[in-house]
Amino acid sequence: MTTVGIIGAGHIGSALAEGLVAHGYDVVISNSRGPETLAGLVDRLGARARAATAAEAAEAADWAVVTVPLKAIGDVPAAPLAGKIVLDTNNYYWERDGRIAALEDKTTTTTALVQDHLAGARVVKAFNHIPAADILTTGAPAGTPGRRALAIASDHADAAALATALYDAFGFDTVDIGSVAESWRVERDQPAYVVRQDADELRANLARATR
Repeated sequence: MTTVGIIGAGHIGSALAEGLVAHGYDVVISNSRGPETLAGLVDRLGARARAATAAEAAEAADWAVVTVPLKAIGDVPAAPLAGKIVLDTNNYYWERDGRIAALEDKTTTTTALVQDHLAGARVVKAFNHIPAADILTTGAPAGTPGRRALAIASDHADAAALATALYDAFGFDTVDIGSVAESWRVERDQPAYVVRQDADELRANLARATR
């Protein structure tokens, strides 16, 4: 059975953990405060989930989700994620993360920063532009008219394929932005950010994005 390491147990991490367990994955989840603080969440998730340190979650993972504040990316253990696919849900909130010059200057993207830190991993941007509460409540079967769509961006075809399959399992269509360099199109304050949209609407919003 596939084991997913989730680094970050906030709203998005917890929602993804619940959905992944429901889809038959084993989950190892961590946060910055220690495994003992996740006892309630793990009890609710059941036997397929366990709490661990970030390093243990990364080590156990067949593939991983990194969903921590952007300012904490440097604390994510890189070595045990080398060679693995990593889903990056991060967004830049300067009010929380402090000013990051390369993002302020528009010379990089949030996912590029994650990929740079996790240089040995294959990173794909996913689940960053949907409210956590919508992840488990707004999906629909494939072919449903108006099915909600979410974007991905990656420099690695297998990472993009995994994220696409996961979106479909959770009930969403996929729009592939392309490379990590283009992932700014779905970042905060862009037209596609946290808007409920189908695939055609998402493509239109991505096209309207400005830096």
